Amino acid sequence: MAPPRSNVPKPGRTLLALFVVMAALTGVMFLQGQPTPKLGLDLAGGTTVTLTAKTAGGRTPPAAQMDQAVKIMTQRVNGLGVSDAEVAKQGSSNIVVNVPGEGQDRVVQLIGTTAKLQFRQVYTVADGKPAGAASPSPSATPTAKGDKDKNGKDKEEGKTPSPSPTASTTPRGRALSEALAAAPTPTPSASGSGDPPSPKPSATPSGLPSGLPTDLTSPDAAGADYSGIDDKEVIKQFEALNCYVPDKRVPGSNDANRKWVAACDQKEENGQVAKYILGPVRVLGEQVSDASAMPPDATQGQSSWWVSMKFKSQGGRQFGEVTTDAYRAYQQNPGSPRSQVAIVLDGQVVSAPSISRGAITGGTAQIDGPPESFTQTYATDLANVLKYGALPLEFTQSSIDEVSSTLGSDQLRGGMIAGAIGLVLVVLYCLLYYRGLGLVAVSSLLVASGITYVSVVILGENMGFRLSLPHIIGLIVSIGITADSFIVYFERLRDELRAGRTLRPSIEVAWKRARRTILVADAVTFMAALVLYFLAVGGVRGFAFAMGLTTLIDVVVVFFFTKPLVGLLSRTRFFGRGHPLSGLDPKRLHKAAADTAAAVARPKSPKSPKSQEA
Repeated sequence: MAPPRSNVPKPGRTLLALFVVMAALTGVMFLQGQPTPKLGLDLAGGTTVTLTAKTAGGRTPPAAQMDQAVKIMTQRVNGLGVSDAEVAKQGSSNIVVNVPGEGQDRVVQLIGTTAKLQFRQVYTVADGKPAGAASPSPSATPTAKGDKDKNGKDKEEGKTPSPSPTASTTPRGRALSEALAAAPTPTPSASGSGDPPSPKPSATPSGLPSGLPTDLTSPDAAGADYSGIDDKEVIKQFEALNCYVPDKRVPGSNDANRKWVAACDQKEENGQVAKYILGPVRVLGEQVSDASAMPPDATQGQSSWWVSMKFKSQGGRQFGEVTTDAYRAYQQNPGSPRSQVAIVLDGQVVSAPSISRGAITGGTAQIDGPPESFTQTYATDLANVLKYGALPLEFTQSSIDEVSSTLGSDQLRGGMIAGAIGLVLVVLYCLLYYRGLGLVAVSSLLVASGITYVSVVILGENMGFRLSLPHIIGLIVSIGITADSFIVYFERLRDELRAGRTLRPSIEVAWKRARRTILVADAVTFMAALVLYFLAVGGVRGFAFAMGLTTLIDVVVVFFFTKPLVGLLSRTRFFGRGHPLSGLDPKRLHKAAADTAAAVARPKSPKSPKSQEA
C-alpha cells in the first residue's frame, strides 16, 4: 500500500485558520472599545488653527525658518499618532494646522509650542507670590495635616506633623544618569535628614524647600539670597512676579543670551508654586539627540512616568559641567538653591532637581515628577517636543475654528452610495457569468470587506488612522482590483476544464498558473501605491494608503479563502459533477469553446454579384 501523499491540499484547515484569525481581530476590535472607524477632518469635522510668527519689529520671517517650522510641526503631529492632519504655510508669516476630530486642544497647543529647552543653574528660589503681597489664603488652598510640599515636608512651618506615617517624596523632577540611577547616595540629602543644615545665609530649615523663606506666611520674599546676582532689573522682576495667577505668570525669556532670568514653575504642586532666578544657559535643547517617555519603574525609584534624554557629545560635556558646579554647591551647603539645575521649557521651569549624587557625565538625563503632574500624556508630549527640536520662530494663535462635518456627511453618503452601486454591479456580473462559481467571488468580496473594516478600526485606535474621502475612494477602486484576482483564477480553471481535465486536477493546475499572474498584478498595484504614498501629500496620500492596504488584503483573501473554498466545493456533488448552474459544466464549456473556434475558423462569405459589378 502506497503511503499517503503529504502534499494533498487541506482546504478545510486553511479556511479554519483564516476564520480564527478574523475572530481574533474582531475580538481585539471590541476589546479596545472602538467598534467603528475614526473619521477624518472632511467627514467628522475638526479644528483649524492659524499660527502667526512673531518677529522683532513685525518683519517678515525668513522663508527657510517657516519651512523648517512646518517640517517640525508635521513631525510632532506624526509623533502623536494623529492621522490625516494637515500643516501648511499660508502667506509669508502664517501656518495653518488642520486637526481632525473633536477635543484636539492638546494637539493644537503642542504643535505650536516653541519648545526651546535650556538648562540653567538656580541661584535663588522663593515662594511664587510677589513681594509685599499676602501669601495664598489657607482657606483657598486648605492644607491638611501631613500634607507635603514639593520637598516632602510639612507645609505649615512650626506645626507638629501628623503622627501617621507618610511616604517621603522627592523634589519635583530629577536629573540622573542611567549609571547613577541605582548608585548609593554618598551624602545624605538635606531634605532627608532630621538635623537642620549649617547656619549659612542661604540655608533654611529642612521643613521647607531650599531657598524658600522660613515663614510661608511672610508677605514677601525678603529671605531670598541675591548674592552673586548683578542684574537689579531681574531682581525687581523676580520680586514682582506672581506665579499663583496664570495670567500674571510671565514666562522667562527664551533668549539664550540673557545672563539672568526670573521664571516660575510650570505647574502648581500641592497648591504651591515656586519662582526662581536662574543663571546663564549651560546647555541648549539643540544638544538633546533623543527623548522618549518611559513608564514607572520601581527598580529605579520611578513612581510616575518620566522622560529619558540623550545628549550629543558636546551637550554631554556641558551637562557634566553644570552638574559638577551644582554638586559642589551641594557639598558646601546642602540647603543651597545653587545645588539645583533648572530644566526650562519655553521660559518656565519644568523641574529643578537638586544634584546630590555627584556630577552626571554619562550623556543621559531623566526628567520626572510626582504622578499627579507627570502623567503619561504629559511625559509623551514633553518627549515629543524635545525629540524633534524647538521651532525656529515663536508663534501666536491668530485664530482657532471648529470645522463642521455637515458637508463631509453628504459626501460620505454619496461615496457609500457609489460604492454600493459598484459592488452590486460586480456581484450581478459574477452571478450571471459564473453562476454558482460567482457565489465564491461574492463570498470573497464579503470576507475582504470584513477584514478591511476590522483593519481600519484597529489602525484607527492604535495608529491614529482616520477614514477620509480619499480613503473611501481607494476602497471603492479596490473592489475592481479584488474582482480581477478572482476572474484570473476562474478563467484559468475554466480553460483547464475546456482542455478536457477533470475538476480536481484542474483546480491545482489552474492555481499554479494563475497565482503568478495575481501576485505580479498585485505587486505592481502595491508598488504604485507605495510610490504615490511617499511622494504625494494630503488626499492623494490617503488614496494611496487605502489602495495599498486593500491590495495586501486581496492577496490574503485569494490565497487563504478563494482558492481553499473552490477546493472544498469541488468535493460536493453540485460542483464536482459540473451541474449546469455551477459555472463549471464541462459540456457547456466545450460547446462554448467549440462555437468560438468555429466562429474564428469560419471563412468569409463571398461577395454578391451586385457588389462585384459595383
